[in-house]
Amino acid sequence: MTAEEKIARVREFRLIDDVFFEVFVEDKEACQEILQVILGEDELTVFDVVVQSSKRNIYGRSVRLDALCTLGNGKKCNIEVQRADDDDHFRRVRFNASSITVKDSDVGERFERILDLYMVYISEHDFIGGAHTIYHVDKVIRETGELVDDGLYEVYVNTKIKDGSKVSDLMECFIQREIVDHKEFPAISKRVRELKTTEGGAGAVCDIVKKLVDEGRAEERNEILIKMIRKGYDKDAIFDLEYTEEEYAKAEAEVYELA
Repeated sequence: MTAEEKIARVREFRLIDDVFFEVFVEDKEACQEILQVILGEDELTVFDVVVQSSKRNIYGRSVRLDALCTLGNGKKCNIEVQRADDDDHFRRVRFNASSITVKDSDVGERFERILDLYMVYISEHDFIGGAHTIYHVDKVIRETGELVDDGLYEVYVNTKIKDGSKVSDLMECFIQREIVDHKEFPAISKRVRELKTTEGGAGAVCDIVKKLVDEGRAEERNEILIKMIRKGYDKDAIFDLEYTEEEYAKAEAEVYELA
């Protein structure tokens, strides 16, 4: 594809699309702006971000971590974006949190020193169904009503519910295809503009998509294709990645249970 074609393709992506988000969140300032709003901490800082495609990723492909952040206070925060609504989201978060905790712990380490971990889960749908933009899940002792602080903090945010809050305004950014300058979110606006209007930015996004397909050749091309269809990837963009009409029809039938 030419540079112009790459930019045209990338313009169709949104922040809620995990491939685009994975490249976007490599910008620490933009990532920091997201977490400041969702966690309600204006002074929060992001020291480091490891994404799924990074050579520094030690978690493996079986654990899907869109962005694992190390905060300025040493705590960890995993951010995941999810468009699909056909999974057990709570168990998904539990699995990923467990994997991160084990990988980041040393043998023989006292449990009181196990890392504090925030799990921020951004979904397109309000799968909890409480008509809130943001949910905080706490662990409670049933008999006493006492909160238990075990160092794991789960925050669920969705793009579906509009309540006029700053979090809701942030979620609006996740579903926009057009480039909009948000005075409240300057770092996010700058990063999206960079990825959608420059050859280097668009190329980085296309490289991640290509890598997914290349990994699929070594594993299961059909599985990767099914994921792309479920996530709403443009059909022409999929064909640009060297999938055939036959492969697309087979995967589409599986997605929509037409086979």
